[in-house]
Amino acid sequence: MSDKAVILTQDGLKRLEEELENLKSVKRREVAERIKIAIGYGDISENSEYEDAKNEQAFIEGRIITLEKMLRNARIINNDDIDVDTVSIGSIVVVEDLEFGDTMEYTIVGTAESDPLQNKISNESPVGRAILGKKKGTVVDVNVPAGIIQYKIVDIKK
Repeated sequence: MSDKAVILTQDGLKRLEEELENLKSVKRREVAERIKIAIGYGDISENSEYEDAKNEQAFIEGRIITLEKMLRNARIINNDDIDVDTVSIGSIVVVEDLEFGDTMEYTIVGTAESDPLQNKISNESPVGRAILGKKKGTVVDVNVPAGIIQYKIVDIKK
């Protein structure tokens, strides 16, 4: 990960800080205890519990480094900065699929906190890129692997 700014909403910042605190205060201790127990089983060269615990420890330490770097480079989007006239990061946007008539509500977030299952889409995703900076009532073309989808921006909220 480069030193590129990590765009986060207040909620995203809080979630990353909580994850970092959990990894440092809880998960590190748990995995250290697992390693200690596995060493007690004897020969660690053929000890799968030890190997699993060491792999988890490496993952946790890598994730801690990643989170610390993301938080160092964080650019926080405040709720007050969100404009309801145009789509921006932090906006909640209601779009209508013009082909099928379906409406969807998305929250536009930075890539670090995107979660499509929670309808939080990245500003760098095809839909996010297409609607960013657009106004209510605008029809946008979204290039997706299956072709082009047309969405109409129905509403923009905070």
